[in-house]
Amino acid sequence: MGRHKQPEIRDRILDACVDHALIHGLPDRLEPFVKASGSSTRMLIYHFGTRDALLYETLRRARQRQREFYGKLLSARRDEPYLVTLRHAWQAMTGPEGRPYLRMFGKLREDTEQQLWPTFRREATTDWLQPLEDGMRTAGRPELATLVLAVIRGLIMDIEATGDTPRADRAFDDFLAALALLPDTGEAGTRAVVKRRIAP
Repeated sequence: MGRHKQPEIRDRILDACVDHALIHGLPDRLEPFVKASGSSTRMLIYHFGTRDALLYETLRRARQRQREFYGKLLSARRDEPYLVTLRHAWQAMTGPEGRPYLRMFGKLREDTEQQLWPTFRREATTDWLQPLEDGMRTAGRPELATLVLAVIRGLIMDIEATGDTPRADRAFDDFLAALALLPDTGEAGTRAVVKRRIAP
């Protein structure tokens, strides 16, 4: 009788592979994952079947982490105007903690690696729409969630292409200031907070 696979070992290996990939990107060979997980090629194949299956699972687990991280960042807070929450979220997304996800999934959008996850582009377009709708609802403008998402995605792509984060930061501040001018946002005092640009 064959050995039963142990889910906890598989999870430990997968988490180690995700940690490695977020820093170094997806490898061309299994050896970097072997070293990162303290395992062996045979064990990786045993638990995941093929190299491509492991790469796909690595992407899925990384995306799960990103959803949890960004989901918390974009969630409305009772003690904070939502436009201020968005400013904090932007800082975290484009800062040291969020940048590895931007590198990984920005590359996935433009790379042949997309064949590992053919539906990624469509899924990634609406991943953050619900928390943004919920947050903008607290500001009285849930219908603006798609616009906010489009601006965030566009500026992230700008950073990926140019590396000019300060310029993107200024543009996002200007966008939030413009949102604060709209009627019925229910965000008294937000305009002044956004205009003075919260320090990182």
